[in-house]
Amino acid sequence: MQPHLPPSWQAVLADEFKKPYFKDLQQFVADERKKHTVYPPEEDVFNAFKYTPYDKAKVLLLGQDPYHGEGQAHGLCFSVRPGVKPPPSLMNVFKELHHDLGCKVPNNGCLIPWAKRGVMLLNAVLTVRAHEANSHKDKGWETFTDAVIRALAARAKPMVFLLWGAYAQKKKKLIDADRDVVLTAAHPSPLSASKFFGSKPFSAANRALEGLGEEAIDWQIPDL
Repeated sequence: MQPHLPPSWQAVLADEFKKPYFKDLQQFVADERKKHTVYPPEEDVFNAFKYTPYDKAKVLLLGQDPYHGEGQAHGLCFSVRPGVKPPPSLMNVFKELHHDLGCKVPNNGCLIPWAKRGVMLLNAVLTVRAHEANSHKDKGWETFTDAVIRALAARAKPMVFLLWGAYAQKKKKLIDADRDVVLTAAHPSPLSASKFFGSKPFSAANRALEGLGEEAIDWQIPDL
């Protein structure tokens, strides 16, 4: 079964879906869903692609692994569904956003507005077993999302890559930093937030976009 993606992504990733590793990956996830609870739900796994078409992406924010708590993950890195308490990493993102650009800390952690404004919210691994962090790593997702990063870095139109933390920064090798803008910072998790605070990634991304002739992102998440 081929993932149902918007036409722009379907064209770019069609070859990837035909490769043996991707078929093995789909079989692995299907088997996991039969035996365990897997997040996010099947219909949400590719939401990062659905909300941010290939040609409309201006910024890529890369996460690692979906949230593994009940009802949290919905296919966008760092984001949680409306009504779900924002996890500590996301609250730290909102705090930095407030200090950086003065954006009000919203009453929810749903980042769909960012995705619709051109911020692709991609995790390196797109599924996880409930309550078991990194349980789906090294099963093929990283091969797929590396191909996604390469495809974005190969577009005629340059863009901004936000790589927070050591894991995301390993992906720098997939990007031509002479052409695209790569902005790195510590990860906003409570373990490294003291280094993340003050990194001002949002204003830096907007300056970079304006330098590329693009409109800045409105980073304010509305209250629900």
